[in-house]
Amino acid sequence: MAFLLASLSTIFWLAVALSILVFVHEMGHFLSARLFGMRVDVFSIGFGRALVKKQIGQTEYKIGWLPLGGYVKIAGMVDESMDVPFKLEPKLDAAGRPVLDADGEPVMVQALDAKGKPIPTESEPQPDEFRAKPVWQRMVVISAGVIFNLILAFLIYTGLAMAYGRAYTPAENVRLDVRPGTIAAEMGLRSGDRVTAVNGERVEDFEDVFTPTTLGADPLRLTVDRGGQPVEITGPDELMTRLARAQRAAADAGEEPSFLSLFGAEPAVPPVLASVATGSAAEAAGLRVGDRIVAIDGQPVQSWARLTEAVTGSGGRALRIRWTSADTAAVVNGAGEPVPVVATTGGTRTYEALVAPRQSGERYILGILADNAGLGVRYERFGLGEGIAAGYDQAVATTATYVGFMGKLFTGRESVRENVGGPIMIAQQSRQAAERGGASFWSFVAILSVALAVFNILPIPALDGGHLVFLIYEGIARREPSLKVRMVVQQIGFVLILALMVFAVFNDVSRWIG
Repeated sequence: MAFLLASLSTIFWLAVALSILVFVHEMGHFLSARLFGMRVDVFSIGFGRALVKKQIGQTEYKIGWLPLGGYVKIAGMVDESMDVPFKLEPKLDAAGRPVLDADGEPVMVQALDAKGKPIPTESEPQPDEFRAKPVWQRMVVISAGVIFNLILAFLIYTGLAMAYGRAYTPAENVRLDVRPGTIAAEMGLRSGDRVTAVNGERVEDFEDVFTPTTLGADPLRLTVDRGGQPVEITGPDELMTRLARAQRAAADAGEEPSFLSLFGAEPAVPPVLASVATGSAAEAAGLRVGDRIVAIDGQPVQSWARLTEAVTGSGGRALRIRWTSADTAAVVNGAGEPVPVVATTGGTRTYEALVAPRQSGERYILGILADNAGLGVRYERFGLGEGIAAGYDQAVATTATYVGFMGKLFTGRESVRENVGGPIMIAQQSRQAAERGGASFWSFVAILSVALAVFNILPIPALDGGHLVFLIYEGIARREPSLKVRMVVQQIGFVLILALMVFAVFNDVSRWIG
């Protein structure tokens, strides 16, 4: 039953995410076509047999049963539907005479070429058809879907910025906590390093150091302060591929680590308690706000990340936790018994107790939160102007990241096999984002919207970018490519897209079954 509910949830959030993206994309084509007086025959969300359809004016609006895309059929345009007119000729009887219908008119049938295939033809376009409009108007219509997807991302990022603001940490306050055996450790980062510049540019906020945009640079270059001396560090090859691989491994283990955790370098937040949840394992042990955890099972704990790692990896096993407290009041545990003092230094007392982390979902926790005050974390709220600026910056950065990443895929600098995903991967990530909350889900939709825009503008036949190539040719040559050429190229493009989809689904299934 749990698997069924999870599957239904996955399918639901996939349908929601894709429906939003497809609707916005196709609405761009539709509105721009209508703006220039082009007739739109069909506006469809989804493919296949229509679940719902309604004719309004000259346009049929429908929802297909397969929510993996959609299309707008503009009159007179050779698109992925391949719905083009064919040459007709009178049907002849055995004696070679035209066959007449009940009204005495010749019965017309498709003319066939020497190979027995229908012969496409192209009549003079009507005033409200795609081909009758100037090239520049057709280019706007073809580009509008991509533009609307980018606008959607910008609006989402703007809304998120205005709704949630942002938390930021001065980079000069942050020393790194680097885990051994991670990508960060392999490239030469060490605990205690402070990042001063990324890809040659000085950084002010730590949140701008390790992002998909910076890590996607070719190559990633970091300048760190190490013991007062600047050190230059270069990232490894296929960095994004390795991060994707680490993310899948964590997901297979039932974990959802942060981006920084996957990379292996996090802020060295001291293990000082900002809060202790009522009824938690920590409260039962006698831990209080302001206490500092110094060791677990005899191993020193120097950062919050190491503390979290030990607790989540405990499997619920009782841990021997040692902590210090500047509070001189006696410490008692949940049973009302005093917690013994194991050492006293000045006004600071050291305590030790066995604490069994409690299960919360698929994780184990103590019920404590970190005190980030030492890092100087600041919070900023945005008005309309600042929100728009922040949304624009985020949309531009995300677009630049995807453009650069596409370039790496095509040039072989990142693995296509390990980075290309299909509907199963998108569905899983949609559900995970939705489970983390509204902000996470809408941020994921914005990322998908940018990815859809970048993919669609590629100069591949059957995509918007492929149509643009035809229009650029027409603008330069002052004539359209022949209908036969356009049909052949569209068919090739359709086969390429279908092959890519099969490849992506195969990748998804391979990862799913391990």
